[in-house]
Amino acid sequence: MSLSKDLIFLILQFCNEENLTKTAHMLGQETGYFFDMEYFEALVLSGNWDETENYLSSFTGVSDNKYSLKMYFEIRKQKFLEALDRQDHKTALDILLKDLKVFAESNGELYRKMAQLLILDDFREYAPLALYGDIISARKRMMKELKAVIESNPQFQGRVKFPELDKSRLRRLINQSLNWQHIHCEYPHPEPEIKSLFTDHKCPKPEDQSVTLSEQRPRPSKTIPVAKPAFQQMFSNSSIVTDDMVSATTSEAVQHSGNLHNVSSKGGMNEKVLSTTAPCQNQDASSNLSDDFPKAVERVLNIGYCPTTMDFHPIQQTLLIVGDSVGGVELWDVSSEEKLFSRNFMIWKVRAVSYAFLESITEDPRISVNRILWNSDGLLFGVAYSKSIVQLYYYHYNNNHAEKHLEFEAHSGSVNDLAFSKPNNQLFVITCGEDKLVKVWDTVTGAIQYTFEGHGAPVYSLCAHEKGDIHFIFSTSTNGEIKVWLFHNSEPKVSYEAPDRCCMRMIYSTDGKRLFSCGTNKDGDSHIVEWDETEGFIARTYLGLGTCSSGVVRFDISSNKYVAAGDFHVIKVWNVNDPQPLTVVNAGGDLPASPYVRFNKEGTLLAVFVDHNRIKILANDCGRFLLQTSLDVSRCLSDSEKIADNLASLEPHKILGNQSISKVVQVSRCQSLRLPSEVKTNRVWRLMYTHAGNALLALVADGIHLLWKWSKRGSNLTGQATTKCTPRLWQPRSGVLLTNSMPSSDAGAVSPCVALTKNDAYAISASGGAVSIFNMHTFKKIKSMMPPTPTATCIACHPSDNNVIVVGMDDSTIIVYNVRLDVVTNRLKGHSTRITGLAFSNILNVLVSSEAESQIVVWDSISWENERSTMLQISPDWLPTELPETFVQFHRDEKCFLVVHETQIAIYETTKLECVKQWIIKNFCARISHATFSCDSQWIYAVMKDGVVLILCASDLSPKYEIDPSTFLPSDFSSYVLPVVVAAHPRNPNQFALGLNDGGVVVILPPESEGRWLVPPKGDDHNEYTMEVI
Repeated sequence: MSLSKDLIFLILQFCNEENLTKTAHMLGQETGYFFDMEYFEALVLSGNWDETENYLSSFTGVSDNKYSLKMYFEIRKQKFLEALDRQDHKTALDILLKDLKVFAESNGELYRKMAQLLILDDFREYAPLALYGDIISARKRMMKELKAVIESNPQFQGRVKFPELDKSRLRRLINQSLNWQHIHCEYPHPEPEIKSLFTDHKCPKPEDQSVTLSEQRPRPSKTIPVAKPAFQQMFSNSSIVTDDMVSATTSEAVQHSGNLHNVSSKGGMNEKVLSTTAPCQNQDASSNLSDDFPKAVERVLNIGYCPTTMDFHPIQQTLLIVGDSVGGVELWDVSSEEKLFSRNFMIWKVRAVSYAFLESITEDPRISVNRILWNSDGLLFGVAYSKSIVQLYYYHYNNNHAEKHLEFEAHSGSVNDLAFSKPNNQLFVITCGEDKLVKVWDTVTGAIQYTFEGHGAPVYSLCAHEKGDIHFIFSTSTNGEIKVWLFHNSEPKVSYEAPDRCCMRMIYSTDGKRLFSCGTNKDGDSHIVEWDETEGFIARTYLGLGTCSSGVVRFDISSNKYVAAGDFHVIKVWNVNDPQPLTVVNAGGDLPASPYVRFNKEGTLLAVFVDHNRIKILANDCGRFLLQTSLDVSRCLSDSEKIADNLASLEPHKILGNQSISKVVQVSRCQSLRLPSEVKTNRVWRLMYTHAGNALLALVADGIHLLWKWSKRGSNLTGQATTKCTPRLWQPRSGVLLTNSMPSSDAGAVSPCVALTKNDAYAISASGGAVSIFNMHTFKKIKSMMPPTPTATCIACHPSDNNVIVVGMDDSTIIVYNVRLDVVTNRLKGHSTRITGLAFSNILNVLVSSEAESQIVVWDSISWENERSTMLQISPDWLPTELPETFVQFHRDEKCFLVVHETQIAIYETTKLECVKQWIIKNFCARISHATFSCDSQWIYAVMKDGVVLILCASDLSPKYEIDPSTFLPSDFSSYVLPVVVAAHPRNPNQFALGLNDGGVVVILPPESEGRWLVPPKGDDHNEYTMEVI
């Protein structure tokens, strides 16, 4: 590659980093050096055909080769078909005569067939285009084909892949040039000022000419920053050279070198020289420290296992929480040297973790705590583990109780660090990991809020901070990248490099005004520096660190005054305003090679790891007073009997492999198929099969209806729903989705509902707004009725008259509506809260209704009289969720019916309205989300709120099978993607479908080897039901 071509790529990289994307595209297009596939794909998917061809023509022409010919043909053909789909025959004819005419010579027959499409009302009537679908999906299919053609086209060889470059390479080269120019200044200034890049840098001649030669050539103390705008008065918006200027020795090498290639581009060389030539302090020098540094050993804590991380409580400053090498967590009162509580690593909800994690922990059960941290008010602490998991605990100081709060899989692989931030008074926990990502989570719900991508290596550490109203996050990776992220912005605001590309941590001083970092590179060279956060360069480099043989040097800041780092079996100390080491502290000996150090908030106590699984607590005079005055209180709080009571009150952990729910009789798998969808949406609210069993209808968030249809082809000759072939997502030709009217934003929680007529011809639906009737053949809304308020909450079609529907309302009434006459024939009153369930029995001529909480009413479906009612048997301790629902569904015999409440599943006899069977979740952790009969009423398929699917035998309501979400969801799916609703196939009693909270739908069948759900054999213990775990 020529140097001029190299320069073009450097400029392209610079333009992209500065968000000058239009300029970058023009430069790549004009030079022909780089074909931006992502940009090309965006043009194609947006249907910007003129710009698509204009961009493509800069790299290849129609007649260059057969691959180029294919590309132009596909683009123009798609343009032609879209015009036909819009019924714009004039434009289509123009495209045919002008754009497609060039292909008539090579394939006249194809050209004639395209011309014949003009006379069709819908070109999909032409058999080869029957599966064309909608415009968006057609563009995506074409783009996939174009990518394959581009890869094979010799015109694009060497033009599609951008060369691998270091971040901000052009800026770094300019900075290196400026450093080199400054070295050659006749009178180099200690703090050079760069005002322009248009001319070479030259320091002005000093006014005093009587200086000596050594004074004329001092070693510069800082790097030379390129003049650039500040980031919110905090950071530079560009990458800079972060190492100190070269030493006198290196300067001479440059001075006598004939060319630049003889000079190392890594300024880290001076860091090595400085660290090895710095004066060594003897270990008695701690006496030189002032009394405000904690240097006297006052307490020694004996930890159960090797400690790996620790943090002092921000309020109760004698409380120290510690994580260890086997995943344990311990809380210590350092004043009394007593352990207040400990927790071994356990998964709280086995069903909630991914199959990949379970496999990993089974193959290698070793797990350690990488980071443990209190939030700013000390009410919450987080634990980041070496395998995927983050756990959050609430801490109740008054009764010394740690309450489990949240557990989630944060990253693929190790979770390396965590931090807390509170933008807009909403507390977030931020995590980073081996998967090169930074993620932000809501500490209340555990929902992910932001994901930041851009690091080229595993992300090692985090530092969250705020300046005024601006909250931001520093993240550092193992290859020395430093990035600054703002919430609500997916791109890093700042990117630059650590000194010598070291793996490091960043810490702000206690007052939040000064920023420090400490780390070690792969060669063992360590650096502690202070950053000028306004301009983004290194303001001070602290000297005296040696070569670290293992791990990364750890450090901490005390009271805006001291920097302390563990190095060479001692604690080295600096005054923050002086780069020279102040002293070393050996803490009585037994320190490891790179001891972990941590100050309490006020800097009166210093904790340090020592050998043999111990932690020493060092104190100054104020620290001694704090330890003594806290002693009596801590002894009271750490009374052993009280600790035992607190531990007993904690919810028991669910250990991996613990059969706490039921007896496991067999382990098997199931068949599953996730249905394809290009519609971006959220939760599936309602899900049902068509009565014919050949399609699935889902009502999802935003009132959108999704319909998947199976066709009769290949191995699926019946056209029934199956996992063996993928159905097609049906959409109108216009691409406009069937959508309900939505309520206003202040309408509160809504209960979407949908029903299909017996012949599957019409869908009646509502999502908090008016009730809509859709024609399922033409995909058109034919009517809207019953505008809120009140709002429809459930709908049922009369079994013997398709023109009559029954609608439950949120004001507790039930409306009987004749669609053909457009009149309300009856209004039923008898409930006290929102109606959530409706079911007809044609044999008994009754309608059963249920409400949000507990009442069930039976109505005569001819006279619409209230025949009888009852209340569900619910524990008085039950606290309803935000939107509780009670569902009802008739058994196949239509004489008894199923009742589904979040606390129970029950079977009621209709004529006497008596509960004949009941299954309560008292032995289960999670409540019930939804359940339904199989079509033969032999099974009940139930979805729990933790995502687990239970299959119960309807004859005795005993669970027989348990299906974990990891069985039917890919391992790369978030642990928060869970099923929420279930629908049973109307003809196959062994098939059901699940609606997910991410808008997806999955079809489930038993293992192919079995073909159906089998009742497992009874175990030896007949008092305990059996369950098959899948």
